[in-house]
Amino acid sequence: MSEDKKPGSGRNSSGRGQRELRVRVKSAKGRKLSSTLWLERQLNDPYVVRAKREGYRGRAAYKIVELDDKYRFLVPGARVVDLGCAPGGWCQVAVARVNALGEKSGKKVGRVLGVDLQEVDPIAGAEIHQLDFLADGADDQVKEWLGGRADVVMSDMAAASSGHKGTDHLRIVALVEAAAQFAFDVLEPGGTFVAKVLAGGAESQMQAMLKRNFTKVANVKPPASRSDSSEKFVVAQGFRGRDDEREAKNDDHDSGEDDQD
Repeated sequence: MSEDKKPGSGRNSSGRGQRELRVRVKSAKGRKLSSTLWLERQLNDPYVVRAKREGYRGRAAYKIVELDDKYRFLVPGARVVDLGCAPGGWCQVAVARVNALGEKSGKKVGRVLGVDLQEVDPIAGAEIHQLDFLADGADDQVKEWLGGRADVVMSDMAAASSGHKGTDHLRIVALVEAAAQFAFDVLEPGGTFVAKVLAGGAESQMQAMLKRNFTKVANVKPPASRSDSSEKFVVAQGFRGRDDEREAKNDDHDSGEDDQD
C-alpha cells in the first residue's frame, strides 16, 4: 500500500481547491424520512468523505486526532488501551502516533491494545481482544496483555440509547465513571484518560473525581464532533496514582522522617 493510502496520510485533506457538491438523497418507498436524512448527512459529511479517502474505519477517528493534536498524549513509545474500540478508528490513529509498527526510525515503539464486547476486525499494529472491561479481573487481564501499566486509557463508548435524553445522559455518565475507575487500576502515574461524555448537569461528581486523581482536567468539543451533538470529551492528564499507592508512599515518607529524628 502506498504511503498516500495509509490511514491519516491523505493529501489535501481539507478539501481546499476542490469543488464540493452537495448530495441529495431521494426518499425511497419503505424508507423512513429519518433514515433518508441520516444517509444524506453521511454522504455530505466532510469527515465521512475524508475517512473513506484516508482509510479510517469511521469519522470518529478525527475526534482523537484533534484531541491529540491539542494535548499530545499519543507519543511514540506510549502504551494505549482503547475501551470499546469498535469499529477501530481510534486504534488506527493510536497505532500511527505511538509508533506501534516501528515505522518511525529512531523513535520508541509503543503498543495499542483495543478491547470490546464484540469481535473487531484485525488492525495492523494493534492487539484486539474481546473483553468486558466491567468484568472482575479485567484490569489485571489488560495489564497482563500489556506487560505492565498503560500510559493512556481512552474511550469513545456511549451507552445504548433509550430515547429519553435524561436517562441516556445518566447512563453515559455512569459508563464514563466505570471507565475512569478502570483507568485508575491500569494507568501509570502521569498517565492520561480520555473519554466521551454528554453535556449536562449530572457529571459534576465525575468531574470532581477526575480532578482529585489527575493534575489537569479539560473538557473540550473537537471540531469533528457534530455541532448538533451534545457530546464532548474529557481529557484528564497527570494521573496522580492509585489512592492506596499514594497512601503507602506517604506512609513510607513519614516513616523516613521519623527515622531521621
